[in-house]
Amino acid sequence: MERLADKALANISPIPVFELHGTVVKVLGLLVEIAGFGKELSIGSIVHLRPMPDKDIPCEVIGFRESRALLMPFGTLEGVGLGCPAVIQRSQAAVHPDVRWLGRVINALGQPIDGKGPMMQGAQAIPLKNKAPPPHARQRVGEKLDLGVRCVNTFLSTCHGQRMGIFSGSGVGKSVLLSMMARYTEADVSVIGLVGERGREVQEFLEDDLGEEGLARSVVIVATGDEPALMRRQAAYMTLAVAEYFRAQGKEVLCLIDSITRFAMAQREIGLSAGEPPTSKGYPPTTFGELARLLERAGPGIVGEGNITGLFTVLVEGDDTNEPISDAVRGIVDGHIVMERAIASRGRYPAINVLKSISRSMPKCLSQEQNILVVRAKQLISRYEDMAELIRLGAYRKGTDKEVDEAILRYPALEDFLRQNKEESNTIDESFARLAQILGLPYVGSSVGDATPMPEEPQKTYPVPPRKKI
Repeated sequence: MERLADKALANISPIPVFELHGTVVKVLGLLVEIAGFGKELSIGSIVHLRPMPDKDIPCEVIGFRESRALLMPFGTLEGVGLGCPAVIQRSQAAVHPDVRWLGRVINALGQPIDGKGPMMQGAQAIPLKNKAPPPHARQRVGEKLDLGVRCVNTFLSTCHGQRMGIFSGSGVGKSVLLSMMARYTEADVSVIGLVGERGREVQEFLEDDLGEEGLARSVVIVATGDEPALMRRQAAYMTLAVAEYFRAQGKEVLCLIDSITRFAMAQREIGLSAGEPPTSKGYPPTTFGELARLLERAGPGIVGEGNITGLFTVLVEGDDTNEPISDAVRGIVDGHIVMERAIASRGRYPAINVLKSISRSMPKCLSQEQNILVVRAKQLISRYEDMAELIRLGAYRKGTDKEVDEAILRYPALEDFLRQNKEESNTIDESFARLAQILGLPYVGSSVGDATPMPEEPQKTYPVPPRKKI
């Protein structure tokens, strides 16, 4: 009875006692100006345009100009004209998640789009633009989180509550990598935000990549690329709000957003429409502030709560990992995973460059034995790639350098170790055991068996990275 009363109160509380009205005085593109609201509006307030009694268009206040409020809509402005009534929503924009949201697909407004019926509303209201927990009250990052991907589990070990950026150009495989992590992670709950995603790929992601098993313990928030900028931006806020709900329940949450770049692009559209000055690559100053506020919400909770482990993809323009959004995200998160088109072009997926990627929780989260394996593997990969040009031309002779000889011997097996089919999963212990076997080193923590030495004679052919541009 008490729980039922809480739910009833949660549904009744948002109902306003009275309504405040304004009037549309100007419409220019997707920008709407209203007047007659007095002092009741502020940045971020929600206003509902009602061109017809049965039609409601929610909008958000993005600025003010000459005693008029500037709005942008969450939908289309069909039917809106001069004199259209505007109803001001006095309550704060919030969402009421519930544990029964698991397995559901919703839009940026929290409405179901999977055809499985209405969403059950929880008793707790989570503000969409919530603040991050205070720094002095947050827990530290926890133990290693098993993500099921060999390359990440070993070379880029990630802890509970850590935030990682995945930097990649289009078509390199970041969405498939995210789906592997969501499906095979040991986290309790996955909250996945598809921000600005292609509409035709959403169903493919849900059915082929995520699968029924992954969806059953996930909440997916979708805002496709053809939706208004406010919807695309709010999809990211909704994703963090739902993740914060499960974190408050003491759950270990894996929060995935694809992509942060499209969130920044949506914020750019909103800022420029409000009259902000463009700065680097046309991004207004508020874009970088919003990035920090969004990403800081992920991470460890306060004492007694769970953690949000955040994995955020960054779609780099022209494969340039030094463009403004990439630089900003890299300075906020706790590590970065770099995926390269050159690696994908030679058929190795996930196309992660382990030498350019880093996890800031390493080496503290690994044992001494595991650190030795990772350092040794990186040394051999680096040595091989440094000499790849000479090896390709046949200019290197065996016996000239023992380190290079070993790199040539081990590299094919290391390349195969970094390659993983999306239907394949490996635990942390299995990953390190296989890496130890490749390097011919012992691994006491292995449950698979003792490491066995590699053959002494190198194979006849070796995969060689593409020639580097000078």
